[in-house]
Amino acid sequence: MRTLRDLFAVRTRELPSPVAPGSPAVEAIGLSVRLGQRQVLDSVGLTAHAGEVVALVGPNGAGKSTLLAALAADLPAGSGEVRIDGRPAAAWSAPELALRRSVLPQSAALSFPFPVEDVVRMGRAPWAGTEREDEDDAAVAAAMAATEVTRFAGRPFSALSGGEKARVALARVLAQRAPLMLLDEPTAALDLRHQELVLRICRDRAAAGDAVVVVLHDLGLAAAYADRAAVLHAGRIAELGPPDEVFSGELLGEVYRQPVEVFPHPRTGRPLIVPVRRD
Repeated sequence: MRTLRDLFAVRTRELPSPVAPGSPAVEAIGLSVRLGQRQVLDSVGLTAHAGEVVALVGPNGAGKSTLLAALAADLPAGSGEVRIDGRPAAAWSAPELALRRSVLPQSAALSFPFPVEDVVRMGRAPWAGTEREDEDDAAVAAAMAATEVTRFAGRPFSALSGGEKARVALARVLAQRAPLMLLDEPTAALDLRHQELVLRICRDRAAAGDAVVVVLHDLGLAAAYADRAAVLHAGRIAELGPPDEVFSGELLGEVYRQPVEVFPHPRTGRPLIVPVRRD
C-alpha cells in the first residue's frame, strides 16, 4: 500500500525556481465559477505577487473562499484561467503543484489521533525524494516555533482546542515552504494574541519573498497587515488596492449593508473600521 510520502516521491517532477520579487505568483484571469445553479464568481481578475500579502474580504457568500479554492486549483473554473508560477494551474501535476502552493482550509479535521509534530511533518511530503528533503527537521521545528505549538508537539491532534488545531494546521502549511500561501480564515478560531501572531507570520513570509493570499473577516487586521485588499461583492471584485485607498465608509457600507465609520489609527495611520451603532 502506497503512503502519502510515496505519492510525492516522484523524482521526475520539476522543482520550483526562485521567484523574483514582484513577479506574479498566482493569477486569476476572467475567472468564473458556478456551484450548482449559482454563479459564485463572475469574471474575476486578480494577481498576487511575490513579496506581498493580499487580503480577500467581503460579506458571507461574496465568493472569498471559492476564489481561494480556485486560486489553489482545488476547484475547477467554469471559464477563465488560473496561472501558478507562470503556467496554467492544470499544466502542473499534483506533486508539482504542492511544491508551489500551500493551502490552509477553513477547518482542520483528522480521523486518527496523530501527534502534533507528525501533523506538521505532513507538510514536508511534497519534498520527499528531492535535495531539499534534508530540510525536513529544520522546517518542522521552525514552523512549530513560529506558531507557538512546540510545547505540545507530542499531544494528539484530536485532543487540542479549536485554536490550537488552527495553529497546528498553519504550522503544517509553513513547513511546506511553498512560495505561495493560500489561507482561508486563519484567524477565525484564535484569540487576540494569536490573531496578531498569524498576520505577523504572513508579513514575515511576504518579506522573505513569498506571496500570501488570505481570506479575512476582520477588516482591521486586513487594513493593518495587507499590502492590498480585494473587496468581494456578489461574486465580483468591487475594489482592489491598498486598504487605505479602498476601505471607505461608502464602499464598505454598501458591500456589507451596514453603515460603518472609517478613520485613521492615531499612531499608524492605517484605517480603523467600526460599525455605526445607536447611542
